[in-house]
Amino acid sequence: MVCSHCAEVLEEKLSAADFAVKHIELGELTLNEPISDEEYRRLIKIVQKNGFEIINDQGSKTVEQIKQLIIQLVRTNKELSGKLSDYLAKSLSKDYQYLSRLFSNVEGKSIERYYILQKIERAKELIVYGELNLTEIAYELGYSSQQHFSRQFKAETGLSPSHFKEIKENKRVSIDQI
Repeated sequence: MVCSHCAEVLEEKLSAADFAVKHIELGELTLNEPISDEEYRRLIKIVQKNGFEIINDQGSKTVEQIKQLIIQLVRTNKELSGKLSDYLAKSLSKDYQYLSRLFSNVEGKSIERYYILQKIERAKELIVYGELNLTEIAYELGYSSQQHFSRQFKAETGLSPSHFKEIKENKRVSIDQI
């Protein structure tokens, strides 16, 4: 799940289907009691019908946790006090080299690449909203300068942020498709 609204919708759907939801948050669902294989298949159908998926293996769960941490980092404008690698390793209590290898194997891209893509999508969103100028957007997303932000934006989109702002076409990608 990507947002708290998604969690609310899914909880509503599961409750309507007589599943006793104990806890639901971004990327995690806990039921009050164990369910049978038949109920599990029904649960999977409800989850998939609403655009989500069930992840059972630990490696995939860890990758989802990495994604959620990065999305929250980008969306809440939380400033990193150090490196992204240190933040992730500390947050997940795992060695960063393990996390990096696992993420690359599962996603086919590096954690750093995923982080950049998330920042670029957030930048597109902020540009389209038009509430901040490019310098403010660069600062909000943690870039050292507007020039660095502009170079990275152009490298990823093929357009400068200024040109993107001018055309304001729907150039955004849903964050769950990154």
